[in-house]
Amino acid sequence: MWKSGFKWMFLIIGTTIGAGYASGRELWEFFGHESGLAIMLFVLFFSISCTVIMHISYRLQSQEYRSVLREIVGDKLTGIYDVMIFLYLYTTTVVMLSGSGATGQAFNYSYWWGISIMVVALVILFMKDIGGLLSINQIILPVLLTGLLYVLLQFTYDQELSLFSHWHEQRNWLAAFPFTALNILPLIAVLGAIGNKVESKKEIWIACIGSGAILGIISYIYNNSLIQIADELLLYEIPLFAILKHYPIQMLILMTVLLWFAIFTTAAAGIMGIVTRIHSFFRVPLWVLVFLTLLTMIPLTTLGFSTLIGYIYPVYGVLNLYVLTRLLLFPVWRVLDKRKV
Repeated sequence: MWKSGFKWMFLIIGTTIGAGYASGRELWEFFGHESGLAIMLFVLFFSISCTVIMHISYRLQSQEYRSVLREIVGDKLTGIYDVMIFLYLYTTTVVMLSGSGATGQAFNYSYWWGISIMVVALVILFMKDIGGLLSINQIILPVLLTGLLYVLLQFTYDQELSLFSHWHEQRNWLAAFPFTALNILPLIAVLGAIGNKVESKKEIWIACIGSGAILGIISYIYNNSLIQIADELLLYEIPLFAILKHYPIQMLILMTVLLWFAIFTTAAAGIMGIVTRIHSFFRVPLWVLVFLTLLTMIPLTTLGFSTLIGYIYPVYGVLNLYVLTRLLLFPVWRVLDKRKV
């Protein structure tokens, strides 16, 4: 039970912590000053939403997301959100590829080298079907989360920052809604593909509460650190590097490697959602679909990492608010439906 629960927890975290999140760019776009309450609300909304999605997926024993999506938004809107999820997964995977290129540039390597390495790694990963993704998440993510948390806490200590000095200023609490909505849509696709692999409801509680708590703690400390260097963030494509400039080159190298793996796990989750959705139309091995899909994405990466996040993420955050509302109210509707019977 615990082992399986952690497996799904790392799948959820791996889907959420990608180029935008781990680099700090996504957090800064939505949060920033006066956002402590917003992050607490995000933890609550995120945990509830994940629990609802996984319960539906488990009950339907789903292998891809359409049946789960239909249960959440209803028959009339399923077609619209099916297209939106597909476009979301596609565009955010483009962001991950772009993030890999930007990570390579940090070491004066070609942008295209970073993208090429990501494409090759994803194709190799899916030669083992989706089992490869689940296995690599359990290895990479504990190291990534530990490393990121260590750097943020060390920065907090070195700069003598207070984690709660601005707690009385919370005017940005509404940011919790679009930020949660942004991160929920890909989870419908990913968690909708593993319903037939979940064995008990206890696994769901472990995965959803654990992932929400971990993401909430890291988000709060990360955002608090970025506030202190707000004036410098315009100079950095990846805000994390503005923090790492205070530390030895060894720390920069380690965190850059971990950042790349964060990008990799989210790209893999996005690609999984795409190829499991279209696999029934193209009877070829998954890795072939992965390779062909990635080839179509490469030209779009020329738009640039921060540009893609700055425009795409806020738009999706607003468009997905309806899905978030349905998820948060879903338990209430279920109770009312039972009373009517």
